Amino acid sequence: MPRTLLRGTTALVCLSLAAPLAAQDSDPGFLGTLVLTPGKRDLTFGTALSRTVVGEEEIKDRQASTVAQLIDSVPSVTLVNGTTPQGSGINIRGFGANTTYGTDQKIAVQIDGASVGSEELYRIGTQLFTDPFLYREVEVLRGTIGSFAYGSGIIGGVVKLETKDASDFLGGMPGFGGSQTFEFGTNGDSWVTSTNLAWMPAEGAEFLLNYSLRDQNDLTAGDGSTIGNSAFRTPSYLAKGKFTFGENDDQSVTFSHSSTVADDKDVPYDQFDTTGGMFGNVDRLTETEQTVIEYRFDPASDLIDLRANLSHADQKIEYDYIPGSSPLEGTPSFPFLVGTVNADQRYETTKLTVTNRALFNTGSVSHDMLAGVEAQRRVRADNSGAGAPGGTNDRVALFVVDEMTMGQFTVTPALRYEHSKIDSAVNLSPAPNSYDKDAVMGGLALAYDFANGLSVFGSAAYTEGLPIIDDLGTSATAQRRIGMSEKSHTVELGAEFTGSGIFNGGDSFTVRGNFYHTELSDITSYTVAGSTSTDLDQVRSRGFEVEASYGMNNGFYLDFAGHLGEGTEYNPDGTSNTWRNTPANRAQLTLGKKLNDFVDVSWEIVHSSDRRDSTGSSLSDSTVHNLRATWKPQAQGWLAGTEARFGIENVLDEDYVGHLSSPSRKAPGRTYKVSLSKTF
Repeated sequence: MPRTLLRGTTALVCLSLAAPLAAQDSDPGFLGTLVLTPGKRDLTFGTALSRTVVGEEEIKDRQASTVAQLIDSVPSVTLVNGTTPQGSGINIRGFGANTTYGTDQKIAVQIDGASVGSEELYRIGTQLFTDPFLYREVEVLRGTIGSFAYGSGIIGGVVKLETKDASDFLGGMPGFGGSQTFEFGTNGDSWVTSTNLAWMPAEGAEFLLNYSLRDQNDLTAGDGSTIGNSAFRTPSYLAKGKFTFGENDDQSVTFSHSSTVADDKDVPYDQFDTTGGMFGNVDRLTETEQTVIEYRFDPASDLIDLRANLSHADQKIEYDYIPGSSPLEGTPSFPFLVGTVNADQRYETTKLTVTNRALFNTGSVSHDMLAGVEAQRRVRADNSGAGAPGGTNDRVALFVVDEMTMGQFTVTPALRYEHSKIDSAVNLSPAPNSYDKDAVMGGLALAYDFANGLSVFGSAAYTEGLPIIDDLGTSATAQRRIGMSEKSHTVELGAEFTGSGIFNGGDSFTVRGNFYHTELSDITSYTVAGSTSTDLDQVRSRGFEVEASYGMNNGFYLDFAGHLGEGTEYNPDGTSNTWRNTPANRAQLTLGKKLNDFVDVSWEIVHSSDRRDSTGSSLSDSTVHNLRATWKPQAQGWLAGTEARFGIENVLDEDYVGHLSSPSRKAPGRTYKVSLSKTF
């Protein structure tokens, strides 16, 4: 008997600010439906949005040191200069982290709804400094069409992280519980300890505490060489509480606070390791904190599902230059360099987002409508002398999305208006000290469901990247950039299928593929190669993404994820080059076997071609093999709730440099890992 198809709806944006589709009672229709697959990762069905969800089981299984390493398995996502929390950047469809800055403002990152990260922070590789053990789920929304509830100028996509809940350990029943995990790795003698303590004193109240400590020495590459600046020690913690109350428990208040700290001594200032030690070494203290309070009112009415999410994100980086560590000491360039290296950085982002989701009908048309308002203030500490101007950026946005379903056909328009005001922290006279800019942006998605497991979809989206604090200045270049907004158009077309009994009785198969084409113009964030002031004229990027899963009733499964793409950057003089951040062509195949409910073994093969390093030089193709095994004894007594995971990463000790990484920043060689956890 064919299994019931899980049918969702066309997606433009996520309606939930704090919980994704798979979570508890907050399933929004805009994201489609997660099809439960036999493999490692459930796939999204019934949506025009390119969406991948990495669940808690896969987070544990991958044994990643950073979130960037975790989502590197998602199509068109590139891990830039990975291996450390401060250095591993996230690039999606060619936008995001690059080898100069941790972000180009074209991807958004949220933790429980809090917008985290910095602006164009020089020589720091990431805007997501945290630990994977704090999270129950990581969601990647690729492209512009799913971005209108999260911000303006988003081209690569959105990365959403949801922290763990006490109910994950207690199942909604009053009492005390938790878990303890120990993880060890041979490369770099790495180790991790993560403790969760959950308490529900009574129905309607729950609390969770997590403390994770991750330690790693310098890693070794496949050729036996040491990967410099790859050691770190990062303590992280999470405190979270939720109160549910009201008639039929229709109201709730959730509080979460998370923090990660790294106190590095005598390490290179350049986290990317791309400048040959020119900047010298520093003592660097990095602290990131996110605090979120969310109120939800969800009465027995289809017209009301109200959420108010107030968040504050704070990132501080303090530097102390180590005298004698730079080869430029004694040269005319050194005074400026030491000023840059000693410049402390701080970004604070406070945001309030209020949304309401309403379900209603007008004749034969069913509506799933989201309306929202957002107010945000970002404050950046002033380091103008080091090329990091300070100031405030106040933004107000209104957005609305209406998913309209007529039988098997769905039309979803989305609209966002955003106003931005930037005030300089110092006097820029004779240049203005304040700048205003606004924009209207939006998109349209269409989908048709053939009611036999097959559906087709397409979308078109337009967004504008408004000026940022980093654009402040008195130079002609700064004055030009602060008055412009970057403009992007993206078109996507795709199809998906899910069903069972395809090749033999009892099997299941889900596949999704989509083509995207993006054009970026009025560019202010990328300059012509070899120039510091002449901006690119245009960037065009296109690609094809695919995700698939096949499983048999004997426990065998096959997962596949892949990307093919190309990009071109155009100079003002009419010449062109390969777009410097184009994702590599990549195919990832996982073959696995589940034995009952307590053993899962898998072999993962990752092949990449058309690769380049951070200088633009071509790299040879790479093929990396990873082996994983999970054992969950179904036993009573002291083994109850125990899990053991074993992994061998880079089995053949492949010697290679990651795509878009520094030529001197090789990928780790063979690594044996083991994790032991106990839930109580």
